[in-house]
Amino acid sequence: MTTYVLATNHVDTSAVLCDYLVSRLDDGDAVHAVNSLPGGDDTSGEDAREGEDALNVVAARLGGFADVETHQFVRGNDPADDVLDYAEEVDADELVVGIRKRNPTAKVVFGSTAQQILLNSNRPMAVVPLERME
Repeated sequence: MTTYVLATNHVDTSAVLCDYLVSRLDDGDAVHAVNSLPGGDDTSGEDAREGEDALNVVAARLGGFADVETHQFVRGNDPADDVLDYAEEVDADELVVGIRKRNPTAKVVFGSTAQQILLNSNRPMAVVPLERME
């Protein structure tokens, strides 16, 4: 049994990550989809609905292939910290994150959630390009 933690923040991200992960799943595997919002004045009702929609995509797309749990955290933490802490909590075998193409200058500057996860985790990780390859 493999336990995956999938980090998502948008329905399109969820769809791409599901497309990647579905062929890797075996009976008994578990997928924990995580979305993290800052909370308070920095999170609107629309943000919360979009986060839930992103998680629902994972449940709908992967529910027939693995045990799926979804978690939307709204507790003021940095999203990378929420993902990493949760991966530790469930003893994830692998993290699955999406990355966007960045220009050469932006590659030098760290700050995205995916980059923070990459830099701060020792767990195996699948890094999936979010732009579809032509």
